[in-house]
Amino acid sequence: MAILDKEHLRANLDKVIWNIEEARISVSEHHIVQLVAVGKYTEVENIETLYSLGQRAFGENQVQQLKERMATLEELPLQWQMIGTLQKNKINHLIDLHPTLMQSLDSLALAQELNKKLEAKESKMDCLLQINAANEATKSGFNSQEAYDMYQQIKESCPHINLKGVMTIGAHSEDTKLIQQSFETTHAIYEKLQKEGATLCSMGMSNDYPLAIKCGSNLVRVGSALFK
Repeated sequence: MAILDKEHLRANLDKVIWNIEEARISVSEHHIVQLVAVGKYTEVENIETLYSLGQRAFGENQVQQLKERMATLEELPLQWQMIGTLQKNKINHLIDLHPTLMQSLDSLALAQELNKKLEAKESKMDCLLQINAANEATKSGFNSQEAYDMYQQIKESCPHINLKGVMTIGAHSEDTKLIQQSFETTHAIYEKLQKEGATLCSMGMSNDYPLAIKCGSNLVRVGSALFK
């Protein structure tokens, strides 16, 4: 990890924004896409620099790192999001951090536990349902067959969780068709859920975000492309 100079980061950010724009316009000029910068492998100074360049939403994969960075940068009005797997023993810590969004609600058991602890703290949390659209054994999340029903169930049985939409990680493959398929599957579920009030479809990371946007993503999680 290295501290990158401002012009280097500006060039990276401009490139990513340009790619987002290009993909977004190909869908529709009304299609708005939010960029979440993923700080996992970068220094906190680089996050500060990106903020000075206009970036506001940042995501972390681990509660501990999220906590440290929120404390270090508490002067800045950043929108912090939790995007990694949430372990049950870290739920209370995350609730106390009040993230803008928790993107990785990946099981019914986690939803129930989170809801219980939110209730105890008289708090609420905006979350996305994580879908394992390519049904890969190495990934957590709901499979695409159950996702719609589970979304309904969590919405009804977990009143302290505000479900805002869905999130997926593209298929782990060199085959663009497979990756595209996993995005299209997730987006189809998202479209069905829009009548349930879903507004966020989080798909796409550094290596596949333009494709994800073309498949309908309106939130991308980009790390290495910004901080390389």
